Amino acid sequence: MATKLNPQQQTAVKTIDRPLLVLAGAGSGKTRVITEKIAYLVRQGLPARHIAALTFTNKASREMKARVGKLLDDKELRGLRVSTFHSLGLEILRKEHKTLQYKAGISLFDEQDKITLLKNLITHSSQNYDIDAVNIYSGLIGQWKNSFVTPEQALSLANAEEEQEAAQIYVDYARSLKAYNAVDFDDLILLPVLLFQQFPETLEKWQNIIRYLLVDEYQDTNITQYQLVKLLVGKLGKFTVVGDDDQSIYAWRGAHPENLEQLQKDYTRLEVIKLEQNYRSYGRILKVANQLIANNPHAFEKKLWSDMGYGDPLRVLAHKNDLEEAKQVVAEIVHHKFKTGGCFGNYAILYRSNHQSRLFERSLREQDVPYFITGSASFFSYAEIKDILSYLRLFVNSDDDAAFLRVVNTPRREIGPTTLEKLGAYANGRHISLFSACSEMGLKQQLSESAIARLQKFCQWTLRTSAEIQSGDTFAVMHAFIQQINYHQWLHENSTSQAAAERKIKNVDELLEWLQRLAEKTEDSENTLEAIVAKIQLLDILDRNQEEEADSQVSLMTFHAAKGLEFPHVFLIGFEEDILPHQNSVETGNIEEERRLAYVGITRAQHTCTFSYCTHRKRYGDISESAPSRFLEELPQDELEWPSKKPVDKEEQKVRGKANLAHLKSMLS
Repeated sequence: MATKLNPQQQTAVKTIDRPLLVLAGAGSGKTRVITEKIAYLVRQGLPARHIAALTFTNKASREMKARVGKLLDDKELRGLRVSTFHSLGLEILRKEHKTLQYKAGISLFDEQDKITLLKNLITHSSQNYDIDAVNIYSGLIGQWKNSFVTPEQALSLANAEEEQEAAQIYVDYARSLKAYNAVDFDDLILLPVLLFQQFPETLEKWQNIIRYLLVDEYQDTNITQYQLVKLLVGKLGKFTVVGDDDQSIYAWRGAHPENLEQLQKDYTRLEVIKLEQNYRSYGRILKVANQLIANNPHAFEKKLWSDMGYGDPLRVLAHKNDLEEAKQVVAEIVHHKFKTGGCFGNYAILYRSNHQSRLFERSLREQDVPYFITGSASFFSYAEIKDILSYLRLFVNSDDDAAFLRVVNTPRREIGPTTLEKLGAYANGRHISLFSACSEMGLKQQLSESAIARLQKFCQWTLRTSAEIQSGDTFAVMHAFIQQINYHQWLHENSTSQAAAERKIKNVDELLEWLQRLAEKTEDSENTLEAIVAKIQLLDILDRNQEEEADSQVSLMTFHAAKGLEFPHVFLIGFEEDILPHQNSVETGNIEEERRLAYVGITRAQHTCTFSYCTHRKRYGDISESAPSRFLEELPQDELEWPSKKPVDKEEQKVRGKANLAHLKSMLS
């Protein structure tokens, strides 16, 4: 990155008297513009506590905070908000819960909690809903929330039978969440928007708190997020949004790139500044990327350029099958590392779908090449792990409503959503936890004696088990309670196969072993269940550390996961019809987003970029022919090198043989 801001960057930083859209191409220094602008605003007299910068990931938020911290001192930084959209939404909800008639300590439902609640609603409904369609219902509810559609509106908009069913469940789901004093991930944006629309004085309060708003990756905002931004900035439009329509690749999760164009309609004084100078890639890579994306229609025209040199031709490798593709790409990495003296952390393998990584993992392991898979499921995200951890959280803190809701009917104790809804409403009115509400006399006015008896039986068992854990052999009691609730049987009954159930049981055993090892490694004062549970709450830090260790490993990830990242050497695999572009996109006519996805992949590369495709590929157990991606034809052919189309260089063969031999020796040493 240049030490000084270029003219376009300077203008973007200093434009503060009107709404601003910064069209920032890949590698053009958009994060620097945002951070420099925050510093500029503070130096112009706007206190940091009145500035908010919104991102889409915690990682981006942390990076932005760190960069601003180098530009301003602690006093100047005081009160600055740099967070994700959802973190800001959660802050608003927690501070304004009374206005929305929630009690303090709102529980946040994750996707698994959402599915569990929907399943309970379906199971206990008088309507003939399809339990197997629960994921479809969940997806539709999420889409409605992201499109700013309330349950009542969904009922009137739903057309197909499946949509009508989902809309009705949406109504019940929203009511149940409210009764539980809970919200889901999408509510973190939807509810603040509804709050601001319904209570103008609350909106005015937050407009006074946030007097200047900056938004990163604006092309990824959905309709509800756009509404939130519009409400917060008001008519004056004190904002800067930074985005790139060519990198809009998240339509499948609600992103609405049309929000960029909508700004021009909503803010007539909008200024548009383009950042086209790229500080990441060689010129040849940018030329290839520019020509590809030029095939898409554009509301805003731009063309990336670089003064970092032109670079080598981009290579296109052809393979007879996917196994050979994996072997050859790994061999290319080993050879290139040997030739250049770099490290494995300089290389990335990108693919369209996660399943494509398996053969590459195998080849990397066989060659003893270290690798790191981004986006692979965390051990602690498995439902069975979350179940057991929720039990432990409840043993430590009986007032943990989220933990209570997760396990009170897991395994089933005939405590259905209607009972929990009434319990939640009672607890909300009394401003107490769900667990505490179970023992109150007043609950008899809300629930039947049998329902109360089942709840109290669960609570008594919880208290008894908690006492045993605190006073006895902690881990012996843990194993015992899992047996007492017949959890293994529950897993067998709720798994798709015997093998799947066994995997889940093995995961639970592994969790208990890990917790015991954790306890043994700590001081006596820190090996209590409370201390262990507290450490588990901080596991996101451990996850971040794992990401940091990826510097010395080959990175494997999807094109989507690679957005925002850069690597000296990038391999784009599976560049074939029906893979990229994906078959579903071809069938639905959504080629433009697939082209943007390929563009994102190419612009991750700093020095070299290699495309790879197969002539034959194994699909659903059968070998079928594959055709090269249409996107390869759209690239400037004079900037590509096809090794399969030129004679074999004997000298190059010798060099590759030496590389493989050297790597073999390093493996044995």
